[in-house]
Amino acid sequence: MNFENIVEWFLGLGQKYNVNPIIFGSIYVGAIPFFTASITWLVRNCRRQKPILLPAFLAGLFFISAYLYLIVVGKNVPIWVYVFIVALVVFGAISTIRKIRKQINEASPRET
Repeated sequence: MNFENIVEWFLGLGQKYNVNPIIFGSIYVGAIPFFTASITWLVRNCRRQKPILLPAFLAGLFFISAYLYLIVVGKNVPIWVYVFIVALVVFGAISTIRKIRKQINEASPRET
């Protein structure tokens, strides 16, 4: 299989499921800086003992934004895709929570 065949297959999936792969990819990549900024804001608020609800909500929204596009716009998407999305979100959430906890613990002032 050459590159052109892969691109054709990939774009064909978009037509089959009524999802524009360019829009999906743009949302996926475009959300990364906003997700990172939200996590930074969340960690900073946590360290300063300020509310973390809004940055946590925004981080979650940016994390799943491309998948929301797929769920809202997609048609005839197989059930295994939804199961895969749930698995990705759960794994990503667990991983992100661990990283946030580590960052908060590393940056907390140490008592001597």
